Amino acid sequence: MKVFVGGVAAAFLGFLGIIIWYDAVFRFIGGAIPLILLLGGLMAAYLGYDEVKDKLPFAKNKENLEPSNDTRLREEAERYKQEVERLKSELDKTKTS
Repeated sequence: MKVFVGGVAAAFLGFLGIIIWYDAVFRFIGGAIPLILLLGGLMAAYLGYDEVKDKLPFAKNKENLEPSNDTRLREEAERYKQEVERLKSELDKTKTS
């Protein structure tokens, strides 16, 4: 309840401040809009650049010259399968003992 009352009071004071200092408020908003557009545009361009860079069909770094991720993942999966089989056999041995 205290938060609600505080929020209503802050909104009222903000509205009152806009009415009293409307010229300064709108001048501030007018100056902030280009800054917001600039920062938002730079962020969108950076994110778009990363997306485009990831979708390029050719390799530019050494990581892509190594064996593909699929090969490494298959080898790792095979190692885990062997480990699971070994652990299952050990579990069966302990159950029978």
